[in-house]
Amino acid sequence: MRGVVCMVAEKSLLQQIREKELTLSIKIDETRREAEEITLRARKEASEMIENSEREGKKAAEEYYEKEMENVKKEIEQLKSQGNQRAMSVRVDGERNVPLAIDQIVNVVSGE
Repeated sequence: MRGVVCMVAEKSLLQQIREKELTLSIKIDETRREAEEITLRARKEASEMIENSEREGKKAAEEYYEKEMENVKKEIEQLKSQGNQRAMSVRVDGERNVPLAIDQIVNVVSGE
């Protein structure tokens, strides 16, 4: 009779171990699924962050480009204006010196 009780107790112990293994296996599967979901969410969030950063970076680059192009255009206009002022100054100086140049040419040609 003791042998039968031992067998029943052993079966019961084996069944308990199997049940525990099954429970742990289920928990492991659930944990894996949760980990996969967390990983997928993290990848999606990271992808969205990258897209947002790229979009914001592109926008900032375009704004910087436009600002710098405006500065270049202003500088070009300023240089044109300075060039025109220099040309006008040279023209005025030249016109002022025309009578003197005419006198010198006439003196050289006439031999004086």
